[in-house]
Amino acid sequence: MQNKFVIFLKEWVLPVLVAFVVVLLVRTFLFTFVRVNGPSMMPNLQNNELVVLDKITKYQRGDVVVFDARHEDPQVKPGEKDYVKRIIGKPGDTVSYKNSNLYVNGRVINQNYIDINERTLGTEMSFGNQWTLKTLSSADTWQKQDRNQEKVPEGKYFVMGDHRSVSNDGRYFGFVDAKHIAGKVVVPFWNSDKTAKKNINQQRQVFFDK
Repeated sequence: MQNKFVIFLKEWVLPVLVAFVVVLLVRTFLFTFVRVNGPSMMPNLQNNELVVLDKITKYQRGDVVVFDARHEDPQVKPGEKDYVKRIIGKPGDTVSYKNSNLYVNGRVINQNYIDINERTLGTEMSFGNQWTLKTLSSADTWQKQDRNQEKVPEGKYFVMGDHRSVSNDGRYFGFVDAKHIAGKVVVPFWNSDKTAKKNINQQRQVFFDK
C-alpha cells in the first residue's frame, strides 16, 4: 500500500507540482497574457484584445508597455489599474510637438502607425498646436515630482496612447517610473492583422523618420 502511495506521488503529484511551479515562474519573471482595457491604443490594439506581456525585454522608444496607473495618474478611476501606452521618450530625452510632428531630441519621429487626425487634433493640447515637456509639465495635473522638467528624468519614461484624441497619457499626468512598468506588449502570432502586429511589435526598429 505504501509503495502504491509513493508511486502515486512520483507519477502524478510531483509532475503536477513541478508544472505548477514552472508556470508560476514563467508568468512571474518571463511573460504572461493580458487583455487590453479601453480604446486608447486603437487602431493597433482593440479593447479586450488578448496580448502577450514580455517581462524581460529592455524598453526602447516605440515599445508599447503596460504599467500600474495607480502610482502614476492621480486621476486614475476607481477600479482601474493597468494602462497600455507607447514609449515616446526615454531617460534624458527631450520631447516636443509642432504642427503634426513629434520630435525626440530634435529629430522627427515616424508616426505612420496612426492617421493624420491623431497626429494633429489628437496630439494638440488645449493651449495650441505645439508643446514641449516644459510646457506640459507646468500643469498642476502632473505629479508634483514630475513638474517643470525639460527632459525625461532618469529612471522614467514619457508615454502616449495611439488613439491620442481619447488617450489619458503622459501629456496629462507626467512620466512613468520604470519600476511600475510590468512589461512590453507583444501581439501574438495568431493575430491576423499584420499591420497592427508590425506597429506594435516592430516600431522600435523604425522609430525615427528617415
